[in-house]
Amino acid sequence: MQIARRRFFQTVLSCCSSPPFSSAGISTLTRRRDGLNLSLHRATLAVPWAALQSRGAKILGTDVRPGKIVQRKGRIYQVLKAQHTQHGRGGATIQVELRDVDTGNKVTERFRTDEAIESVFVEEKSFTYLYQEGNLVTLMDRPSTFEQVEVQKEMFGKAAAYLKEDMEVTLQYYDNKLMSASIPLRVKCKVVEAQPNAKGITASPQYKRVVIDNGITVLAPPFVDIGEEIMVNTTDDSYITRA
Repeated sequence: MQIARRRFFQTVLSCCSSPPFSSAGISTLTRRRDGLNLSLHRATLAVPWAALQSRGAKILGTDVRPGKIVQRKGRIYQVLKAQHTQHGRGGATIQVELRDVDTGNKVTERFRTDEAIESVFVEEKSFTYLYQEGNLVTLMDRPSTFEQVEVQKEMFGKAAAYLKEDMEVTLQYYDNKLMSASIPLRVKCKVVEAQPNAKGITASPQYKRVVIDNGITVLAPPFVDIGEEIMVNTTDDSYITRA
């Protein structure tokens, strides 16, 4: 009995006097851990970016706008047009024109405003607008590389009318393919034509038609006159405020 008790205490003292891991063991574990982290990091970088960017988020039908990339019925589409319509008690819907990213085929679909749509993340790059010649728009990657790129004017859609020198624009890429181009939501424009102010006072607010320097007609308050600069919403050509 005493012999067994003595061996027990010797075992306990031996364990307490020596650390559970030797310095060599700790060093080995550290190297393994660092190697694992490095391997995971390299593995993440090795995954194609296109595979990562397909992970999107849910958006509502009201957030579907031209230029958005969405996933529908297992296919990836670019939104070309979006029109909101109201159906009385039936609620509002969004009629959209979609282009299949892979095949180029166009389809028309209708979403409910509260319907959850799968949005696909895209890579966005900023460029500076230089000039356009025919259907080609020349941009510069400034100030990083100063490389010039040419894109089709149709990539901007109707917003191409607002392009101005030194304007910062954004190109959207999906799977290394250029999907669309966008301009700022608010743009300063100069009024070149304006209807005369209407006489008389009415209960409802009055607006008049003015033509801005890119030829687009905008409804503006009666005090806006020729030569003034105003801020315009480029998505719906609406007046925001005086510049």
